[in-house]
Amino acid sequence: MKDSEKKPWYEELFANYGKTYDNEVFVFGTQGECDFIEMEAGFDKTLRILDVGCGTGRHSIELTKRGYHVTGIDLSENQLQRAQEKAQAEGLDIDFRKMDARNLDFEQEFDMVIMICEGGFPLMETDEMNFLILQSATRVLKPGGKFIFTTLNGLFPLFHSVKEFMEKNTEEGQASYQVLSFDLMTFRDHNITTVKDDEGNILELDCNERYYVPSEITWLLKSLGYNNIDIYGATLGAFSRKDKLTTEDFEMLVIAKK
Repeated sequence: MKDSEKKPWYEELFANYGKTYDNEVFVFGTQGECDFIEMEAGFDKTLRILDVGCGTGRHSIELTKRGYHVTGIDLSENQLQRAQEKAQAEGLDIDFRKMDARNLDFEQEFDMVIMICEGGFPLMETDEMNFLILQSATRVLKPGGKFIFTTLNGLFPLFHSVKEFMEKNTEEGQASYQVLSFDLMTFRDHNITTVKDDEGNILELDCNERYYVPSEITWLLKSLGYNNIDIYGATLGAFSRKDKLTTEDFEMLVIAKK
């Protein structure tokens, strides 16, 4: 395959990664993250929730088990297949759909949109593509709806080594990262990620992710019509409005209301 025809790294990664994904360290905070989402929903189980970049369905499944109406979308057929298998094993009927987060096929249908653990944003190749995800998520929200998402904290790499953080938080058998470089002009991290897919194949992926500073996120969301925008530190499995964002937070938690 020619380079011009090569799939984006995130599509290549998730083409056959469903079971392996469920063993990555970042998936183990689902219960606590759903506790927070419930609080933000006011425990109102009549709300319709859209899970953008739902992956293998961990938040969709947990929230459905708690009685919420959830639709999960993802670009990866493999991830969605895994999500369906897990939901069926729990006896749950969840609407999982293959969809591009930049062009969601809904219009003001949801009371809440969640996008946890970089569910699409900020993995895109350009800032314009990332913005399309925010724009699309906004379009599907009802007036007064709430948008909750996490994204990479641009303050972190200004004070810390992303490479050291990745190595410290990676266990044997999980994705590993090499040749990390951070571009101060674009706030993009370029790295070679090595993973083993569900069939045991070793993949080396040339990854490119965008870090954002809080003022950028605030401006982008204000331009989309959000009136209330709050940003906090995102602690794995323990989201809280009490956690002031600092340079120690690798991710930030964003809560925006129309």
